[in-house]
Amino acid sequence: MTTIAVLGNGRVGGNLATALTRAGHEVTAVGRTPGAAASAARTARIVINATPGAGALDRLAALREELRGKILIDVSNATVDGPDGLPGDLIHPGSSLAEQLQEALPGTHVVKTLNTMLFPVMTAPAALAQAPDAFLSGDDAQAKQTVRELLVDLGWREEWITDLGGIRTARATEAAILFVPHVIRSSGFAPFAISIAR
Repeated sequence: MTTIAVLGNGRVGGNLATALTRAGHEVTAVGRTPGAAASAARTARIVINATPGAGALDRLAALREELRGKILIDVSNATVDGPDGLPGDLIHPGSSLAEQLQEALPGTHVVKTLNTMLFPVMTAPAALAQAPDAFLSGDDAQAKQTVRELLVDLGWREEWITDLGGIRTARATEAAILFVPHVIRSSGFAPFAISIAR
């Protein structure tokens, strides 16, 4: 059992909090209220950023002391909304939210994952017709191993999890969000994930 704070209690955060609680972890899910986020982060071993990516950097940088020594799992994508409310351009082109977070939080182990799929797939990967991929990006090997174990708790098979390397690789997976609005406009809001055919 691990103590986990999920920052963001919308569809993504709520879905993750429910599934991780079901898997036996001690989970606290909070909204974007600074006081509640700080309190939850202070007492957790692992913190999950499930807040909207556009404001996540400022929001989490303000928790620098609370996040020191913790694993921060970043599942968000920082984009500007398009005219129909779907993701548009990247906020950090040539970089990534995860890289910006790691730079702002040098005492925290940032791991990027679960950001290349619609939120239902995060906790039910086996529901898809084909095997999906979950990618890991981060500079600390032990932190990535801990996150890998959490993904297995969420139903991800070991062979579906790919370690891409350091945090800089997150710019590749974050850019995959640019597929999402086109896929949704083409085929509707049905669960899907970006995966590598082998």
